[in-house]
Amino acid sequence: MQHHALNPDTTKLLSSVSVATLSTRLFARGLRNTFLHGLSPLSTHASNLVGEAFTLRYIPAREDIDVLAAFADYDHPQRAAVEQAPPGSVLVMDCRGMDRSAASGEILMTRLQRRGVVGMVSDGSVRDAGPISQMGFPVYAKSRSAMINLSLHHAVDFNIPIGCAGVPVYPGDILVGDMDGVVCIPRKFADDVAAEAFEMEQVEDFILERVRGGAPLRGNYPPDESTMQLYNESHAPAASTR
Repeated sequence: MQHHALNPDTTKLLSSVSVATLSTRLFARGLRNTFLHGLSPLSTHASNLVGEAFTLRYIPAREDIDVLAAFADYDHPQRAAVEQAPPGSVLVMDCRGMDRSAASGEILMTRLQRRGVVGMVSDGSVRDAGPISQMGFPVYAKSRSAMINLSLHHAVDFNIPIGCAGVPVYPGDILVGDMDGVVCIPRKFADDVAAEAFEMEQVEDFILERVRGGAPLRGNYPPDESTMQLYNESHAPAASTR
């Protein structure tokens, strides 16, 4: 399925807001299963991971098929997904939550980075975690494992709907990651949710400063009418001096 390019303003907003806020805005729309629980970043990042989902699905490995020679095939679905994930996308791997063997390693992550892919998300594990953590390439995974992929996983297809950490991820959905983890935003909601999240964080920053100054929760969190009036006054455009 072809998607229009994500609005650059939306990307900028999503890069500036937290996964927690985005999850709340999605919850307000009735979407309760959008946070990919149990995944952690291998390293810290200056800004959020933001990109369109390009998916890869694994099923359990079978001993007569998933032998080391399988990786001699350059069209192996895992390799093909790495070579076809478009620039600006996030490669999202469905490992069924199984993390005893790695979903990928340093060479594949390096190839993704060089191709302009912006990150990788997996509900499995990664190997070469030390070098990957130093790459400046956002990787989110359930854990780390030195065991080879083929011992547990059989890659079958890519760029199809998958489940990752119990969350449905469709190609073109928007993945956003920060230190809390990763949230999946259905593509059709991305523009509105980004704008709502930005406004929500502006209000919450105002509330946080009041709480730091000793204000109680009552009347402030959530803000009552008088607190919102103060917020609106503090964010009103400056009067023209002309």
